[in-house]
Amino acid sequence: MKASRIAAAGAVAGAAVLAVSSPCFAHVSVQPEGEAAKGGYAVVGFKVPNERDDASTTKLEVTFPSDHPLSSVLPQPVEGWDIKVTKSRLAEPLEVHGKKIDEAVTKVTWTAKGEGIKPGFFQKFPVSVGTLPENTDQLVFKALQTYSSKEVVRWIEVPQEGQDEPDNPAPVLALTAPAEDGHGHGAAADDDKASDDAEKASAETSAASGDDSGGTDTTARVLGVVGIVVGAAGVAYGVLAGRRRTA
Repeated sequence: MKASRIAAAGAVAGAAVLAVSSPCFAHVSVQPEGEAAKGGYAVVGFKVPNERDDASTTKLEVTFPSDHPLSSVLPQPVEGWDIKVTKSRLAEPLEVHGKKIDEAVTKVTWTAKGEGIKPGFFQKFPVSVGTLPENTDQLVFKALQTYSSKEVVRWIEVPQEGQDEPDNPAPVLALTAPAEDGHGHGAAADDDKASDDAEKASAETSAASGDDSGGTDTTARVLGVVGIVVGAAGVAYGVLAGRRRTA
């Protein structure tokens, strides 16, 4: 009984090891920080796990899509790694903010200065990208992962919908729907309009209040004058009455 239990436990452990080491669970991938909305900008991170027990990852080459070139690609510095950005001339220039751009980044290469990504670890490589295209739902980034043993793993197979994931899938960035106004200014415009309406209402209230104050002041002045006249008349009547009695 004990032997069978030990054998079963060993089988489970072996299956777990195989699952963890399977390329389907550990491969180069790309994920945005938040959302990657069409027509906007995003910060994406290329996640690179080390799948070898006897070698470190010392180099990563990411090729950017040529069918949907990006006008802006800005890698974030990563401690312990050199970064090289490669640009190429575009067959058709891009128009961004009224300016034509005839070249774009086609590759970014990270090279380790030291040991790189050791066995049992992973590394993220952040990049700011934009403007994201509006005529596609995803961007495919083909990547090459080089180990200290000189082995090169090519993550270049494009996953197909309805099919099993390939052994070496390319990193795919899913794009979300664009903002309602295309640039995220709709909410700001609504806030400005609400603020203007509030200021207008406040001004109208102040004006009405001012008119009421003016009317109140005028009425008070008239009543004051009438009171003075009545008072003077009363004094004069009293004086005359006193004189008649004396006489």
